[in-house]
Amino acid sequence: MDNHRNKSKSAHQNKKSELNIEALIAAQLPAWQERLTRLLSEYGDQPIGEITVGAVYGGMRCLFALVTEISHVDPSQGLLIRGYSVDELLEKLPKADGSNYPLLGGLYHLLLVGHFPTPAEAQAVEDVWRARQGLPGYVVDLLRSMPANTHPMTLFSQAILAMQPQSRAARAYHEGISRSEYWKPMLEDALTITANLPTLAATIYNLKYRDSAEAVPDPDLDWSANFAHMIGKGDDPEYQELTRLFMTLHSDQENGNASAHTSHLVSSTLSDLYLSSSAGLNALAGPLHGLANQETLRWLKALQAHYGKLPSAEELRAFTLETLEQGKVIPGYGHGVLRRTDTRFTAQYRFAEAYLPDDPLFQLVKRVYEVIPGVLGGLGKVKNPYPNVDAISGTLQHHYGVEPEFCTVLFGASRLLGLTAHAVWARALGQPIERPRSFTTDRIEEMLTPSLRMRSAQISTFAQEFDS
Repeated sequence: MDNHRNKSKSAHQNKKSELNIEALIAAQLPAWQERLTRLLSEYGDQPIGEITVGAVYGGMRCLFALVTEISHVDPSQGLLIRGYSVDELLEKLPKADGSNYPLLGGLYHLLLVGHFPTPAEAQAVEDVWRARQGLPGYVVDLLRSMPANTHPMTLFSQAILAMQPQSRAARAYHEGISRSEYWKPMLEDALTITANLPTLAATIYNLKYRDSAEAVPDPDLDWSANFAHMIGKGDDPEYQELTRLFMTLHSDQENGNASAHTSHLVSSTLSDLYLSSSAGLNALAGPLHGLANQETLRWLKALQAHYGKLPSAEELRAFTLETLEQGKVIPGYGHGVLRRTDTRFTAQYRFAEAYLPDDPLFQLVKRVYEVIPGVLGGLGKVKNPYPNVDAISGTLQHHYGVEPEFCTVLFGASRLLGLTAHAVWARALGQPIERPRSFTTDRIEEMLTPSLRMRSAQISTFAQEFDS
């Protein structure tokens, strides 16, 4: 039983999309397969980087070991989705009527197909999503049965996993589908999962904060605006705009971050998208990853409470140095790849200047941005002293009354657009199961210490014989 089907009549309700995303992807595959075959044949043994001891012990940072065609983080340009910068996405993607920010249907078309959509194509994806809306009733019952103190991200991951029995890819695999065709039912799962993300996120929000109000989508609204509508903000056009912006900015960030890599790894085993998406959300829930926006908001509010006013630049410098001396970090600052201010921070900063310039917490964000990069940069130990997306995203949600601990669910709802697109393309291109090797510290010392090299060579010979 689906208890969240559209309940209102609309011009969209019975409209069937003529967009064939499967055909648009399939048409590209022969050229991609020829290109990759040639690349591996001619250059398969060529190195493209090196592995250092520091990288192995340092969380594999800056180690190039994954391939994705969908997005890339350039240290100086920031996030690039299908080669387009954040500013280009915000400017060029089709927009809802009267909106300044993109339709997420257009962004998902770009993620999946690889070229900028026309307004008609963006609306066609929105229509595909409308046709697939409907949470299974047992999923809502599961969420209601959980303890009241359950974190929203736990509920989100559980709900995605609970929807797995409807996976077309899982069914197709057990019926013997060829691996080369497996991406097609996976695409079907991707469209169904993403169609239901606004309703699922709103259901969780309402269970936690709105006395379990039912989340019923409005078929006349776009994907992003529907979330705002279902949490009681349907009459707030500013929050609808923020949701469109937020969902665009958080949708993807290449394949090496914790949630993307987790999802990619699980998907490489041919697990279906419900399993791999839930796994990715579990990684996103960590304080060092997606939960960072919640932690940053808490830090800002604690700083605000500490001074009882907007601190002066000198007060903030002293506070920052004291925080660092205690072995703590400044949340929302620094990035594993970027060496500039995150372009996603800048886009949200512009939104705040336009819609909430006098908000006290935003005033604090501005002061922090004015002071902290100079303090961190002056220490000479920080590769990137600039703000990332988390430095401001929670502040904007807080301004419109969204609970801090829910911010990561919004992050997850957006990020699943990217994770599902990555998975579809990984299967379409036949990427294999991921299986790196690991060393012990003894083995690394033997490889690097001259007096132990003879023993290392003997071990290496044994390893080769064992592998064969």
